[in-house]
Amino acid sequence: MAATFVVVPQWQGSGSTRAMRLIDGAEAVRGDLPASATRVVEVPAGAGEALDTGVHRYSSITAVAEALDAELASIDGVPVVIGGDCGVEFAAVRHAVRRTPGPVALVWFDAHPDLNTPESSPSGAFHGMVARALLGDGPAGLVEAPALSAGSLVLAGTRALDDAEAEFISENGVALVPPGDLTPEALAEAVRATGARSVYLHVDLDVLDPAEIEGVAFPEPFGVGVATLVESIRALRAEFDLVGAGITEFAPSAPDAAVADLPAILRIISALVR
Repeated sequence: MAATFVVVPQWQGSGSTRAMRLIDGAEAVRGDLPASATRVVEVPAGAGEALDTGVHRYSSITAVAEALDAELASIDGVPVVIGGDCGVEFAAVRHAVRRTPGPVALVWFDAHPDLNTPESSPSGAFHGMVARALLGDGPAGLVEAPALSAGSLVLAGTRALDDAEAEFISENGVALVPPGDLTPEALAEAVRATGARSVYLHVDLDVLDPAEIEGVAFPEPFGVGVATLVESIRALRAEFDLVGAGITEFAPSAPDAAVADLPAILRIISALVR
């Protein structure tokens, strides 16, 4: 697959007090990517303003989304976005859906469903709202229309849900494959049930068990193993057309600390692009 990597070191969507570690994480991954196939989207230095939207740092988040939209429009192959926080996926998934004929399933490998709204969010951080924004519920200045339906979303490895998110999942029939049930076949069956032949694969690194990765800001116990994640990605790629992918939320405690986690991250990237 001819992949183009787009590095977006956005930190403004994170709810972590150490959100700027996401810049170090994105730069660490970038250092191991082929320079000829890698682009970088500049991120504002400032935090940004909420502008009465209920989304912290909203102005910077929208600026990055616009810049990423423009960068993705110039790419012919399959883009692989390297975050930064999960908020970078809003523009990336929307772009993939718009340019793909036929339905697209969004497979959300993430410890958290990210299905809050500005009204239900306990933090006001956009990285906990991005999947819901893609379903059409978000600030009007950012969300013009739904990019996807709830029936096109598959949550994989998800295990930490707020009450409002759990209610939304139950009421809207969102597919959920928790870590204990996650096998390549079970996940492929969940995607088949959406009716889509194309997939976008989102990987928040906190989907992994904390024993297998250190550099995440919001680790959750009883997660997915690297081998299971890689096998699941490969199974989906063997059956469905990949229209885009993203890897987000790498936040090493220091630039030097990134080294320990990079082999696992590069295994995941390899599964996405080969």
